[in-house]
Amino acid sequence: MKIKLIILLVGFSLFGYSQKKTTKKTVKIKPKTEFVAELLSKMTLDEKIGQLNLPTSGDITTGAANSSNVAKNIEEGKVGGLFNIKSVQKIREVQKIAVEKSRLKIPLLFGMDVIHGYETTFPIPLGLSCTWDMKLIERSAQIAAQEASADGINWTFSPMVDISRDPRWGRVSEGSGEDPYLGSQIAKAMVHGYQGDDLSKNNTILSCVKHFALYGAPEAGRDYNTVDMSRIKMYNDYFPPYKAAVDAGVGSVMASFNEIDGIPATGNKWLMTDVLRKQWGFKGFVVTDFTGIPEMIEHGMGDLQTVSALALNAGIEMDMVGEGFLKTLKKSLDEAKVNIEQIDSAVRLILNAKYDLGLFEDPYKYCDVKRAKTEIFTSSNRAEARKIAAQSLVLLKNLNQLLPLKKSGTVAVIGPLADAKENMAGTWSVATNMQTSISLVAGIKEVGGNATKVLYAKGSNLDYDAAFEEKATMFGKTLHRDSRTAAELLAEALKIANQSDVIIAALGESAEMSGESSSRTNLEIPQAQKDLLQALLKTGKPVVLVLFTGRPLVLVQESETVPAILNTWFAGSEAGSAIADVLFGNENPSGKLTATFPRSVGQVPIYYNQKNTGRPLGNKEGKFEKFRSNYIDERNEPLFPFGFGLSYTAFDYSNLKISSDKMNFNEKVNVTVEVTNTGNYDGKEVVQLYIRDLIGSVTRPIKELKGFQKIALKKGEKQTVTFEISVEELKFYNSDLQFIAEPGAFQIFVGTNSNAEKKVSLELIK
Repeated sequence: MKIKLIILLVGFSLFGYSQKKTTKKTVKIKPKTEFVAELLSKMTLDEKIGQLNLPTSGDITTGAANSSNVAKNIEEGKVGGLFNIKSVQKIREVQKIAVEKSRLKIPLLFGMDVIHGYETTFPIPLGLSCTWDMKLIERSAQIAAQEASADGINWTFSPMVDISRDPRWGRVSEGSGEDPYLGSQIAKAMVHGYQGDDLSKNNTILSCVKHFALYGAPEAGRDYNTVDMSRIKMYNDYFPPYKAAVDAGVGSVMASFNEIDGIPATGNKWLMTDVLRKQWGFKGFVVTDFTGIPEMIEHGMGDLQTVSALALNAGIEMDMVGEGFLKTLKKSLDEAKVNIEQIDSAVRLILNAKYDLGLFEDPYKYCDVKRAKTEIFTSSNRAEARKIAAQSLVLLKNLNQLLPLKKSGTVAVIGPLADAKENMAGTWSVATNMQTSISLVAGIKEVGGNATKVLYAKGSNLDYDAAFEEKATMFGKTLHRDSRTAAELLAEALKIANQSDVIIAALGESAEMSGESSSRTNLEIPQAQKDLLQALLKTGKPVVLVLFTGRPLVLVQESETVPAILNTWFAGSEAGSAIADVLFGNENPSGKLTATFPRSVGQVPIYYNQKNTGRPLGNKEGKFEKFRSNYIDERNEPLFPFGFGLSYTAFDYSNLKISSDKMNFNEKVNVTVEVTNTGNYDGKEVVQLYIRDLIGSVTRPIKELKGFQKIALKKGEKQTVTFEISVEELKFYNSDLQFIAEPGAFQIFVGTNSNAEKKVSLELIK
């Protein structure tokens, strides 16, 4: 292997570098196990503990790295990695300190929250999941890795795979919804997209699956709150996506903030050692979340020394920001509260990751300025982001085929989200240049063309309460609050509405109304916008609600009064163009919900794969029945079920068959269904397969997703879709936490969403 010699300091021969000044050198470093063992043997205790320390540097100004506070610690070998630095020039400066000024020249990891894209931003993860297209999802991660690695980043804190069935929790926006099967497929796709098949390539980055574990199930939907659930529910419903990421070879895992069985995850040995390493065979390293170790003090687990020892003993290798390891592990070692073997093991895993990334062969492999200039936010990446975004949009209602719109006439675009490019990327878009994002108004003008006259008015602020709006527009995602009165804003909106042929109402949440620490008790559109929408409807003009949201919302009033609703989530840097592509029919919507939309916040938590009670509701109309499991003031059913999503065309399902109605444990059966495009447009459909285990040793869900295929059909085209079912699709964790399938009767449903009623029967026999 040939690389340019950048570092000529004494001692660098440890890594196999020549100390003679040459332009190129063949470097033959030893195999990983031997190399890391030799390096570890040369490290002092302080240097070992330093590798376990992950501080945030702040965004160091170019040229000031050597004088920053973190520089001294790097020189002294007290830092294993850094995060929150952006730009290849800054990262190169900091890496130079590590590999030229520290004693052992150990390179740093550089991490960032590359959650749904880098500068080219894709839909928020909840939106991305609604594509149900694993190739597209993997491709989004590949592009994110390409751009991030070109800018010096070699580690991302993604994917977030927490199952969530409570839309009050703000971070539902950052995950893939409520289903463990779909979530597992997405977890695998994202990990492979980031890491590829070879981490030593300079366009791949280390992935970190988070938050292990159960973070998406906090009591009351309040972020960071207590989680309490049975282990059988953990294994069947919440663990699968994490395990899928581990099985896919994810290089690192992040601990969650919540407690599990009364012990915070960051200090939970059963979780981090027994489950993650012994049961699942995880070989990478575990990092805490931001200040996860010192936060255990507030949980009541002890002082900083105590909780730091607890974390190391549990199986945590790297301390993000807390500095508990840095400040206390030496004392704990002296007092025999930890042992040197644990410290060595943690260091070894972190050095292994750096070896796998190729940083010992070339610590500057991610610092190529030419790549940074040519591979980030390219026109081709943006074009792919636009196509992916269009497939994430979910058409919730389309009365009398109001959509797609014609590219002619006058369109009024009204609402606080209509001209809000800063919000289009959504939450957790830390690398996005918000000024380059495409607003809805801009997208409609572009796609509508010269024959479409576009009028715009804000119509209302996000909320009547200015203080609330300030909380909901953090991190530069301002909506430029209008100082005019609500009456003045409405009057302007109605004036242009009355001049239009159709009204597009751009309403919903701002980007930071969902995300971390953005829990809500009210899941409706803010009242200021609801009032605007009702006023627009009274004009008698056709209204299309373009809904921006990072979570399922309560939309009962809107669903009853608005003729067309297009849920756009936050679709990324190309949002405006992608939404306009769908509105005008350049793209036929094909997104399907991955989280249930409730009728009322009182139904929460709500999800499709629930279990029956001993007194289930006896009718399908949602009518109240005394002494049955229902409400006296609301139906049981959601407003929009899991898997739901309309198209501009229509799909007919017919001729559902199973190759055999009996199967033993070593056999497989095929389920086939014919799907026909009976409408007037070419389109894509997500064909979904659900299974119900009718009798089990423990109670089983009324339906579970076990397969899906996204197919494209031309107008009038028919296709036979085949699903293969083996015993693996019938397995579950029983009360002894054994992963088994039990003989007996099953029902298999196929359809367009989780309400699928077409079914066949199957009996599993020994």
